[in-house]
Amino acid sequence: MRWNTQSVAEPLSGPDDGTPAQPPLLSLAGALRTVRTPEFQGITFHEVAAKSALNKVPPASSMPFRWTVNPYRGCSHACVYCFARNTHTYLDLDAGLDFDRQLVVKVNVGEVLRSEVSKRSWAREHVALGTNTDPYQRAEGRYALMPGIIRALADSGTPFSILTKGTLLARDVPLLKSAATQVPIGAGISLAVLDPELQAALEPGTPSPAARLRLVSRLREAGLPCGVMAMPILPWLTDSEEHLDALMGSLAQAGATGVTAAALHLRPGTREWFMGWLARTHPRLVGRYRRLYSKGAYAPSEYRAWLGRRVAAAKARHGFGRGFERDEAFAHRDADVVAAGRPAAREPALVPGQDALF
Repeated sequence: MRWNTQSVAEPLSGPDDGTPAQPPLLSLAGALRTVRTPEFQGITFHEVAAKSALNKVPPASSMPFRWTVNPYRGCSHACVYCFARNTHTYLDLDAGLDFDRQLVVKVNVGEVLRSEVSKRSWAREHVALGTNTDPYQRAEGRYALMPGIIRALADSGTPFSILTKGTLLARDVPLLKSAATQVPIGAGISLAVLDPELQAALEPGTPSPAARLRLVSRLREAGLPCGVMAMPILPWLTDSEEHLDALMGSLAQAGATGVTAAALHLRPGTREWFMGWLARTHPRLVGRYRRLYSKGAYAPSEYRAWLGRRVAAAKARHGFGRGFERDEAFAHRDADVVAAGRPAAREPALVPGQDALF
């Protein structure tokens, strides 16, 4: 089990706010205490002392970075499509409600990271944050781990990027501006659904689309580049020309410096949870999804090519180039997108007319 690498170096704990705590309820090496608090109704925090903070990406991975940091395990954003759900089973927890409500918190991650990136052997390679679970989920408001992580990376000369749905990132904009004078940084906002009703059903613990668009603008006003990960695009729900055009128009108006988009993929753990949600909310689509994803986690290449053409056309209509390729996805370089004067975005249509294709 991966969590066997955790150990207690000293008696640590979370915020000293008088919250009643219990002895650890999970059998994790390094477990300190279990916390429940009225401000986070239904959420259980399992505080651990981490032995390491940097995670090395497997060599076979196609990701454009080799190192990540994840201060939290599990995510109260509760996105029904989250690809990381199955990782909770490594903790003998389930990939459904436990992933949303049983959160592991590495309370000493900032200190451990500073020690690791201060070593002479550290090559100051790019570090990506937000690649597994969101570093600015609601728990960050309680534990405030990200400022220590940002300072450790910037002070060591380590470039980094952050991907999040969480508007709590706005708290750290001054810190990010300062870090940007020391190292190259990137900020990315995850936003793929504009319709507020559909978004609330898919991502019940996340800020609204409007709030995330305001965050994009806030980052740009601060002089920071801000790309958007418009992922996942959902077949028959968010892949219509109307929705994609509205999405790209809204992102351009907000000042996004680039957009990358891709179709939903359904890994084990995520697949079961998402399909259960689909059966409850859009039962007429269940058969279509089963056929579309009958051969594995990814949609067929024909669908992905079709979607790619539709996305490219929508991006071009709103001033986004064909760039922002995979190696730039977490660098979020400024694409000189001019957002001023865009027409108001149209309301998205939820069900595209692509039955003849898929």
